Amino acid sequence: MTVLYEDNHIIIVNKAVSEIVQGDKTGDKPLSEIVKEYLKEKYNKPGNVFCGVTHRLDRPTSGIVVFAKTSKALPRLNDMFKNKEVKKTYWAVVKNTPKKTEGTLRHYLVRNEKQNKSYAFDSEKRLSKLAVLHYKLIAKSDNYSLLEVDLETGRHHQIRCQLAKIGSPIKGDLKYGADRSNPDGGINLHARSISFVHPVSKELIQVTAPVPDDNLWQTLEKTVQE
Repeated sequence: MTVLYEDNHIIIVNKAVSEIVQGDKTGDKPLSEIVKEYLKEKYNKPGNVFCGVTHRLDRPTSGIVVFAKTSKALPRLNDMFKNKEVKKTYWAVVKNTPKKTEGTLRHYLVRNEKQNKSYAFDSEKRLSKLAVLHYKLIAKSDNYSLLEVDLETGRHHQIRCQLAKIGSPIKGDLKYGADRSNPDGGINLHARSISFVHPVSKELIQVTAPVPDDNLWQTLEKTVQE
């Protein structure tokens, strides 16, 4: 975990692959607890430290996670995420470049709780939810393409599921059709940047998360910057 931004009300961190944002049935220590320990130590706080979860990132995904440090900021941030007042951009590495270098994907997603997986359909199904994202190709290496993705809706496994549906599963994502796993067990999906108006100070907050320390990520990032 690396702290990317912090003030009195908010802390934004760069989540590593395999870290969980909130406690789950695995019993592994969640990021929320790691952040609490960090705050307790940094400010030498006795007793409990407040750290509110405002949104989640899948375990195999890396990148930006926002936590609330105060009970004043938490409900406001929760509402902002719910009302789509937070702009999030993701980077996804795929093996098969989509036919169009940029486009909008609209599917109807049905979530299977038992499999912890979503299925994408072109038309509405029973219990389906509309999923919309925008993507564009921003870099290429010999074998992989880097897509920048903006979400219009926030559905379960949305980016993973929709990119797989168009034949471009994310590198390492066995669940959605990648041909092999990554050595670290993660997938090449990174919550790259976020921007929103601060719920208390009303300033514009813009944060970018460095990509994971891995040759492919670093090469693609360099290509984007050139």
